[in-house]
Amino acid sequence: MTKARGGIRGWSATRTKVQSRIRFTSLRLRLVVVFGLVALTAAVSASGIAYWLNREAVQSRAQDAALNDFERELQSHVSTLRPNPSQDQLRIAARKMADGGERFGVLLIDEDAEGRTVSGSSTDNALNGFSLDDVPASLQKAVDKRQKITSGNQHPYHVYWQRVIDGDTPYLVGGAKMIGGGPTAYMRKSLEKEAEDLNSLAWSLGIATGLSLIGSALLAQAAATTVLKPVQRLGVAARRLGEGQLDTRLRVSGTDELADLSRTFNLAAESLEKKVDDMSAREEASRRFVADMSHELRTPLTAITAVTEVLEEELDAETGSVDPMIEPAVRLVVSETRRLNDLVENLMEVTRFDAGTARLVLDDVDIADQITACIDARAWLDAVDLDAERGIMANLDPRRLDVILANLIGNALKHGGSPVRVSVREEGEDLLIQVRDHGPGIPEDVLPHVFDRFYKASASRPRSEGSGLGLSIALENAHIHGGSITAANSPEGGAVFTLRLPRDAAPLIAGERDGDQGDGGTQDTEGDGQ
Repeated sequence: MTKARGGIRGWSATRTKVQSRIRFTSLRLRLVVVFGLVALTAAVSASGIAYWLNREAVQSRAQDAALNDFERELQSHVSTLRPNPSQDQLRIAARKMADGGERFGVLLIDEDAEGRTVSGSSTDNALNGFSLDDVPASLQKAVDKRQKITSGNQHPYHVYWQRVIDGDTPYLVGGAKMIGGGPTAYMRKSLEKEAEDLNSLAWSLGIATGLSLIGSALLAQAAATTVLKPVQRLGVAARRLGEGQLDTRLRVSGTDELADLSRTFNLAAESLEKKVDDMSAREEASRRFVADMSHELRTPLTAITAVTEVLEEELDAETGSVDPMIEPAVRLVVSETRRLNDLVENLMEVTRFDAGTARLVLDDVDIADQITACIDARAWLDAVDLDAERGIMANLDPRRLDVILANLIGNALKHGGSPVRVSVREEGEDLLIQVRDHGPGIPEDVLPHVFDRFYKASASRPRSEGSGLGLSIALENAHIHGGSITAANSPEGGAVFTLRLPRDAAPLIAGERDGDQGDGGTQDTEGDGQ
């Protein structure tokens, strides 16, 4: 693992934690908002109903008291008036009525002896200026209208009332006509005191609503904390489990649904830990077997390789000492021995990658010189076109870069088509090396598998000169640098492999081991990717 990749992972973990906090805060906020809305709705509904009921009760009580008093005063004072009273007589009667308990203004209207309409008003009380203009026309019409006498209606005239607002002050206006002849009487009572009482009640209910909203928010916060704390612990435990801490467990308390969820998480984590341990043990045993087998094969292979070299020299000797009848068999043995030797070397390299013991040995290299050296060492100068400027420097592992280039170029020459073009360009802090051939390209169903180990693109050639590990080893060498390799088809024909490497690769820290530098120098050019 490189420092750069570790930094990226650290940043990703930090971002995940921040997003997690945001999510939990958002859920807490939603709970508080929901609690607040429910409490606000309930408080507003209760306050509204209470205000409406009290308003009706206060107004009805004040209205009934004023109208009852108006009727009593009307019977006590107006009924004693002589027919066709004067204006002064009406004024005196109005004042006497207004001096009653409810303190309302009174207006009396009648005809004098000469048939003129006269009126008297109680102008000496707090409601000065009460005149017929202050009485709504609809109320005057209702008061003057003579009702039909029926079994259910024994009187032709009744008391009528109406609420009005003059300026900002509410008033109760009532009126009645004397039965059997007499003046028409109107009263007006201010409801300002009742309105002030209702305003005080509204303020009280508003304050109570606000306090209930604050209390519900605090209660929601407490409830959200109680509910979300186990969920937050579960999220932290899940992240730790995802980061590889398989021994993570939750403390279980209670018998509610969250406790059941914690128990389920612990059972799942325990099962996962057991399965991962089993898989790790099997993987370690398999890796150890491959490594031991590869090391054990190297000793006999060394002897076999020496013998095959002698046989090959005999084949190429001018004396022709090898029997022509067995010459094909000898050449087959030489070829298969080389293939087996490459396979063993590649298996050992793959084992080092799997075990995490591969490391980088960095050096400043000129990319153009490095590619030229790779091509020249394998006698590919005539088949490869290089498009790279000298002086492009990078801090890389030269040996591993040579392995990558050898596999990519060799794969293009073997399975693509000449000429193979290698181009180099800089892109920010990265270095891009493209290897393009002029062959038929890579089938679409093969593209996702070109870097798989032992993958053969064609079932008709399950055996080839390579091991099927070349492109996989090239990809691992790119990853150890903190880079990548991608495969695609060019719109102009042929396959294109793009190697992206950082110009300043960080040395591998995890799994470093002395003595590993000289191993793994394989240059398998059998990618079997096309």
